[in-house]
Amino acid sequence: MTDHMIESTLPELERYYDTVPRVGGARAEDFGALTLFVQEGAGWPYYARPALGGPEATPDDVQRVLERQRELKVPEAFEWVAETSPSLRTAVEAAGLHVHAHPLMVLDPSAEALPPHPDVHLLGADDPLLTAAVTVPALAFAAPGTAVGEAGPAELAAATAQPSAEEGRARVAGKLAAGTSAMAAAVRDGVVLCSGMYNPVGDVAEVVGVGTLPSARRQGLALGVTAALVAEALARGARTVFLSAGDEDVARVYARIGFRRVATALIAEPQE
Repeated sequence: MTDHMIESTLPELERYYDTVPRVGGARAEDFGALTLFVQEGAGWPYYARPALGGPEATPDDVQRVLERQRELKVPEAFEWVAETSPSLRTAVEAAGLHVHAHPLMVLDPSAEALPPHPDVHLLGADDPLLTAAVTVPALAFAAPGTAVGEAGPAELAAATAQPSAEEGRARVAGKLAAGTSAMAAAVRDGVVLCSGMYNPVGDVAEVVGVGTLPSARRQGLALGVTAALVAEALARGARTVFLSAGDEDVARVYARIGFRRVATALIAEPQE
């Protein structure tokens, strides 16, 4: 991707970031330089981020949002793009929050598509494997990285038996039925080993939540799932497809299917 393409893509991603919580059921509270998104009812607990077209946030702006998040008893979280809002990191760190950095990557329009992975397919809202597919990323993100881990089919079976798993399935099923998300999964011998989703807004789509069961890592499953999601997004008319990689190792995996780093996505949360 050229520097000009990157410069034009970042404003496009800012518009996406400002829109996707609104269509996902969140209300937006205006704090001038910052917008706090608060989920209405069940669903993803959102965050605060820079207001679209607003001024640079100050430490006082961050503190006001933190006080509101505590009042609402929602996560004390901020998300933004480092290159677009360069001064926000200093402001949130002054408030005592810890910042995580993630490579922000956009699919190169000239990238060649990978051949379909034989174990990967798209899931519908009524697919019997949907509960497991929604649960796998939680087990994956509990043991981050790309190294093979311990959690496997037994741990997945136990996790899917929890009431929270059914709640997650119901939320995702609603999004799949409405066409506001799509999900792909790698399945072998009836067991979901990897899954992920993409969320479209207009002609922009973000690939999210791609996670592999730790015991099944290093088999190319995340690559296959991501490639399937990309193919589906493009088939549905997406012009820009992007994602945030967990770390540099994961970013190198996504680079193999044509994703190019354009910036750095930052997430601020309280110290553990």
